[in-house]
This record gives sequence, structure tokens and C-alpha cells, in this order.
Amino acid sequence: MAAALLANTLYSLGFVLEKRALSSLPEVTVRQPARLLRLVIGSPLWIGGSLSLAAGFGAQLVVYRTLPIAAAQGIFVSGLVLLVLLSARLLGEETSGRERYALAAILAALLMVVLSLREGSESVSQGAPYPLILLVCVPSLAAGVWLYNSAERRTRHRHRLPTTGVEYGVAVGLLYGVSSLAIKGVSSYLTTSGLGGALLDLLRSPYPYLLLFTGAFGLVMSQAALQRCRASLIVPVCTTVTCLYTAVLGTLSFGEALPEDPLRLALRVAGTALAVAVLLSMPRHDRRPAPASPQPPIGAKELTPP
Repeated sequence: MAAALLANTLYSLGFVLEKRALSSLPEVTVRQPARLLRLVIGSPLWIGGSLSLAAGFGAQLVVYRTLPIAAAQGIFVSGLVLLVLLSARLLGEETSGRERYALAAILAALLMVVLSLREGSESVSQGAPYPLILLVCVPSLAAGVWLYNSAERRTRHRHRLPTTGVEYGVAVGLLYGVSSLAIKGVSSYLTTSGLGGALLDLLRSPYPYLLLFTGAFGLVMSQAALQRCRASLIVPVCTTVTCLYTAVLGTLSFGEALPEDPLRLALRVAGTALAVAVLLSMPRHDRRPAPASPQPPIGAKELTPP
């Protein structure tokens, strides 16, 4: 539990620092990844955010060795509250009433998942068949890249309303969901003895290569999306998709049993369903600001109609 809360703090701080750094950089795009990387690496504030995210990754490895996947994802969602607070304080982002209700509903979903847990009664799986992992992950990666490209094409239309970033968040969330499954797989190879053999077995598995792919594409896609959209909206959407993806498909892939008690099972299923419903109800577009009325030049006389 402590490691999960630490991971939440590090991830929220990392995203906010990266968003603040991107706000002062020229516009970046996924079509110019080399230029994007050159710009962000030259920003000390962005480097600080990326180091915070890397530390959160380390804390996440510890979590996956001690908690079932579904339980871990439920706790990770609690980081959304801290993210919204940091976004308001450090970025000046304001959330609408509808978005605040959505966050409250997500927290209610989190509470349902947490209440469905019983200490010591759930097993933590340490492995999954490689063909099953690839069968789950490869189509998800393709869907994430396709959805992101579709969102990019729509935002290039001049007369469309500005996007809130929901599509971007879902696309990046799918990539990070695959990354989360890969992190779970890597955690099963962590050992204090036989380090050489464990490393060799890890390299024979698909997990490090899934991490490399999602790390490279997720970095470029998330930075371009963060620069265009509010962190207080795109990151919660991304986090919700990642958590749902990992909790549902990860539980099935790694063979972790659901609660046998009907009440706890109902709480976990209801929490997951509530989070999905909130995600589907999120607004897709921001309202255009009302155009400011032009001010007459200083010293000009106001004309009175006859």
C-alpha cells in the first residue's frame, strides 16, 4: 500500500512537471519525433519530471510483487486527486463542474475496489503464457496507435471545437496498459539469487521488448498530447483506461482469481463498470472562449448614429 501511494505521488508530480515544461517549448508533434526529443531533453524541468516518472516505475514494480493486479490498479486511481490538486496549484488549470463530478465518481469506483479486497485471501500470480500476452498486447498497441492518428487528423480541421484530450488519453492509456502488463511480467523475474539466469530468462520473454516499444511510442505520443490538452483531464482519462485495461486483461492473462465472496465480487465489478461509464461520459470538446470585443483606439471619438 505504501509503495502504491508513493508511485501515485511520483507519477502525478512527474506529469505536472512535464506539462509545465512543455508549456514553454515550441509546438511538438509525433511526426517529428527527433525534434520533440531534442526539445524536451534540453529542458531541466522536463528532465526532473521524467526522473519522477522513472522513480514511480520502480515503486510500481514493488507493488506488483505484493498485490493482485486488480487491487493495485484500484489504488493507483487514487493518484487522480493529487494530480488535479497539483494541476490547479502549479499549472493554473481549472476543472469544470462536470469534470469534478466525474472525478468524484472515479473515487467512488476506487472505494468499491478497495472494499472488495481481503488481506491474505488473494493470490498474486507471477507468470503468464507468452502467446496469451502477445495475443492481448499486440492488437491493443495497434488500436492505440490508430486511435491517436485518428485524433490527430480530426484536430487538424480548422473549424472543429478544441479537443479536451479524451481520445488522446484513451490512445495513450492503451499503450500504458500494455506497459503495465509488461511491468507485471518483469516483476516476476526479480530475485535476490541467480541474477544472471533470471536476466537471461527475462531477455527470452516478450516483456522487455514490449516495454521498449511502449516506452518509445508512449513518450512521443504523451508529450505531444500533454502540450495540446489539459493535464487535469488527459492524465485522468489515460490513468482510468490503463487501470481498467490492466485490471481486466491482466487478471485474466495472469490467471489471478476474482473474489469468491458474492459481495466483494459485486463491489469489484461495480467499481469497474462505474469507471467505464464515467470515461464514456467525459466531454470530448472544450468550449471556445467568447471572442473579445475590439476596443476603439485611444483618443478616438465614439460616433453617435443620427
